[in-house]
Amino acid sequence: MKTLKLTVNPLDKRSKINKEIYSNFSEHLGRCIYDGIFVGKDSDIPNIEGYRKDVIEALKQIKLPVLRWPGGCFADEYHWQDGIGELSGRKKIVNSNWGHVVEDNSFGTHEFLRFCELVGCEPYISGNVGSGTVEELAKWIEYITFDGVSPMADLRKKNGREKPWKLKYLGIGNESWGCGGNMTPEFYCDNYRRYSTFCREYSGNKLFKIACGPNADDYNWTDVCMRNIGTWGMQGLSLHYYTVPTGNWEHKGSATEFSEDEYYETINRTLFMETLLTRHGGIMDRYDPQHKVGLIVDEWGTWYDVEPGTNPGFLYQQNTMRDALVAAINLNIFNEHSDRVFMANIAQAVNVLQAVLLTEGNTTVKTPTYYVFDLYKEHQDAQLIYSHIENETAYGNIPCVSHSASIAEDGTVTLTLSNCSLDKEFTADIGAAFGEISAASGRILTGEVHALNTFEQPENVTIKPLDVKTGNGRAAVVIPPCSVMALTLK
Repeated sequence: MKTLKLTVNPLDKRSKINKEIYSNFSEHLGRCIYDGIFVGKDSDIPNIEGYRKDVIEALKQIKLPVLRWPGGCFADEYHWQDGIGELSGRKKIVNSNWGHVVEDNSFGTHEFLRFCELVGCEPYISGNVGSGTVEELAKWIEYITFDGVSPMADLRKKNGREKPWKLKYLGIGNESWGCGGNMTPEFYCDNYRRYSTFCREYSGNKLFKIACGPNADDYNWTDVCMRNIGTWGMQGLSLHYYTVPTGNWEHKGSATEFSEDEYYETINRTLFMETLLTRHGGIMDRYDPQHKVGLIVDEWGTWYDVEPGTNPGFLYQQNTMRDALVAAINLNIFNEHSDRVFMANIAQAVNVLQAVLLTEGNTTVKTPTYYVFDLYKEHQDAQLIYSHIENETAYGNIPCVSHSASIAEDGTVTLTLSNCSLDKEFTADIGAAFGEISAASGRILTGEVHALNTFEQPENVTIKPLDVKTGNGRAAVVIPPCSVMALTLK
């Protein structure tokens, strides 16, 4: 077994790892909202005010910081006034983006913001720039946040909410280069400046405005946005990148049946996130050397062909240890770039794409990806510290071990590690620069790469305790193939 030397330096503190990096995304798509989050008060499924109780508890367990809504592509066809007031009076529309099913708007602004209250997370609303108007978005912000007398505040009170909500995160458009309007970056920037101007800050509420950024490696889009908007009127610039194993959007590959070659190609494409953050971050540095504008990776994760027999427009896919490795690698990369990455939102929360939760009837399954978020949650709001490993490679030049380290206020170090190799096991020999490790503990998620959790076997893949040895001021741990772990060092 190969021994890899790993060094952490608690004295070399880098950037804060914003808790928002561990956020999620929910869209009116398939069974994410209905059946996934919201079942209605009259449902036999255990619920709190119509929201699945098990989903609320599961998201609280991983300390979900932010939830993005209502899309996605759905956002730029969503007209918020269709989703307020008495349920009987809400419009039924066709969800033309996702399966052409009827959307009855029973889950709207009040329902979303109440769900965020129950989970204890910040809401992130994506505004309609594609098919909406400046007035419509301006009124939505007023409706949500104004504590005074006005037509929108009065309407909110009439609909049962006396006091306004606090809304921090506002996305002005979604994928404006594609489903959000097929705009050029120059045209989008002009629209952003116009829409942003009328998104007022009411009653002490402070908006963190997020512009629609690039699709993957569209570096020109970032350059135009930073040049034409820059620090003038945005606090964040979004980035979307999905790991598609085949690189072919027509035939993306199966979530559960894949070869070794397909597995390593998935990991290789996941690692492209490092290149994207480096290059987009470099462009942003030219215009914003002080890092006032955050890179917001508000859609990321794996995207496969849908599960056989399910609606193609619902994007329902299973979740294996392969997805756990993808999540771990991405989160380690975000941590390492936390000087520029302010937030990241995996797609999506429930029943869609790389979901952290799957639901069916009364049962909710925690996916391998969910457990990665559970392992990594101690990084939230900790300080990134220097760490280095003498790594090995797999399948050519793919680094076997991905890692990141942070330190909490009490001096506790969290070290997260993943081993993407399917056949190489390592021992990590861990030392702390300018100090000694006196105690260590750990947790691990591991299994055969195709292993998954089903409704029949919901705990086939789950977190287990990890044996970490200490002595002579150092720590040592075995890193099995296809594993993700979190260590606590003191």
